[in-house]
Amino acid sequence: MVLPERWPWHSWPAHRSGAMLALRLDLGNTTRGATCCAVIGSSSCFGHRHFGLGSLLRNVPMEEPEGRILQLVHNLKEVDQRDSALLELSKKRESVTNLALILWHTPGTIAVLLQEIIAIYPLLSPPALTGHASNRVCNALALLQCVASHSETRSLFLAAHMPLYLYPFLNTVSKTRPFEYLRLTSLGVIGALAKVDDPEVTSFLLSTEIIPLCLRIMETGSELSKTVATFIVQKILLDDSGLSYVCQTAERFYAVSTVLSTMVNSLVEQPSGRLLKHIIRCYLRLSDNPRAREALRQCLPQSLRDNTFAQLLSEDQSTRRWLASLIYALGGDVALI
Repeated sequence: MVLPERWPWHSWPAHRSGAMLALRLDLGNTTRGATCCAVIGSSSCFGHRHFGLGSLLRNVPMEEPEGRILQLVHNLKEVDQRDSALLELSKKRESVTNLALILWHTPGTIAVLLQEIIAIYPLLSPPALTGHASNRVCNALALLQCVASHSETRSLFLAAHMPLYLYPFLNTVSKTRPFEYLRLTSLGVIGALAKVDDPEVTSFLLSTEIIPLCLRIMETGSELSKTVATFIVQKILLDDSGLSYVCQTAERFYAVSTVLSTMVNSLVEQPSGRLLKHIIRCYLRLSDNPRAREALRQCLPQSLRDNTFAQLLSEDQSTRRWLASLIYALGGDVALI
């Protein structure tokens, strides 16, 4: 691909020191839980405040009595009851509206969830993650996703740099089911953050370099993992700062566009409407940048310029309109779509 000469060449920036925060833990230390709390900071970082937890549960529609929820949260601190408590709470996270607040503001609960996450770091390389260990940590991640999704805990979640503890999971490459489930659930937490149009979230994700991690999963992951990772990149691009960041240098743009092109080519053999939708939306957003639009005229896959995906697009008119808008922006023949 020939890139405009006025586009400066710089490498994707090196990881900031803060982005490696979670990786500096002494995994061989038996006091991992204490280390974990020390790295994050004092309780003020978590935004704890004193109030009656029962007040969080009042006037909230629930399938379970409030006493049962509080007991399960308490059971997280009991080693012999933690596994079952994680499972049961993860199943109830949709029915208890204020579960995120209860988890975040109950002293010691977030530290327990982080302890569960850090405990499997030694199993990542060499890959030794079992199905049971994967299910257990994914239940903990599901509770963190609940916290990340709630409007009152999202900012606190980011301020404590909680997503950084998930990045080692996204960096794994094993294709076994336990690892794939771990990556997918971790992506779900990041996706829950990205889903909300919040500049603070975009800024955090850019500063901690989630895009390179997503790009690798977009190339090598399962269809569902690819879809979630592409959605995260899409949401970042839809923010003006995200689009500016990716299009700031040729190498950043090329890294993203190359992966998107590879995915499009693979969809010719293994079609997926939902994945194609997010890919096209990424391309369309990139075309809003003048330099990226000029480059896309040369590197947009031919299969998006003709009727290769006509059958898939006939089932999704919104995606078809996005593709038509993209082709029009690039000066192509919309009649072929």
